[in-house]
Amino acid sequence: MSGFRLQRLAMVMEPEPGNLHEVEGVLNPAAVRGPDGALYLFPRMVARGNYSRIGIARVQFSDAGDPVGVKRLGIALEPEADYERRPDGGGGCEDPRITFVEPLERYIMAYTAFSPQGPRIALAFSADLFHWQRLGIATFGPYHGVECGDVDDKDASLFPVAIPNPTGHPELAILHRPLFPGTRPEETACQAASRELDLDRESIWISYCPMDSEGREPNRFDQFTSHHRLATPVSSWERLKIGGGTPPILTRHGWLIIYHGVSELAEPSNDPHPLCYSAGVMVLSREHPQQIRYR
Repeated sequence: MSGFRLQRLAMVMEPEPGNLHEVEGVLNPAAVRGPDGALYLFPRMVARGNYSRIGIARVQFSDAGDPVGVKRLGIALEPEADYERRPDGGGGCEDPRITFVEPLERYIMAYTAFSPQGPRIALAFSADLFHWQRLGIATFGPYHGVECGDVDDKDASLFPVAIPNPTGHPELAILHRPLFPGTRPEETACQAASRELDLDRESIWISYCPMDSEGREPNRFDQFTSHHRLATPVSSWERLKIGGGTPPILTRHGWLIIYHGVSELAEPSNDPHPLCYSAGVMVLSREHPQQIRYR
């Protein structure tokens, strides 16, 4: 696989002055082409108190074809369900990733619901990107005696087509990052740099869920099972943890994903959480996505 180059173009979206929904930031957007061919962002809009909604914005381009800004179009989801709201009045719909799942002929959004139990993966679907129907919290079967449904989870995204599960049967697959106790960057940063990484936990995982025989029923999902640890931290810039970024995109090399890694800042900092986030690229096998071809 030959090298490739990235070029920073511009900041396309920043908090809008006077917009109370964005006083603490706009970040971590999903990016997806709509049925009209336009490119849409679904940013996490953070109001005071870390109260998050998921917005909708259409990307605007220059005559040269470069993104130059956005037009805000409203709210896709805001905390309304019990699993998105907390007893103290907080809550959030956060960090969406959107995939057009071809067998379902629907857009499926995987997002983080800031629930009373902690962050959990929630799902919603839409035919047009503007009207969303909640599917509830994604359910996960146990893994080696650990009840995965009781574990905080984030960074989820779905494959656009059915892929082979470990037994070779085509199923819906999800990438996600379970936050097992003791593996958050705030907890691992204080440990020695030479520590042995907990390879069972600080990882990107892949899990599978059967679809109905016709493959056209987006209103419900069964339990995600057959959990497999896909990728673990291996480089210095991802020492503390790694997590998913973009949904998988099929290329001639395989399934490409952008992911993130977290490490400590190299220089001393007064920041209470002196962490550095970096982006990496990973390519999974087209036929067997549990196998990493390039990283």
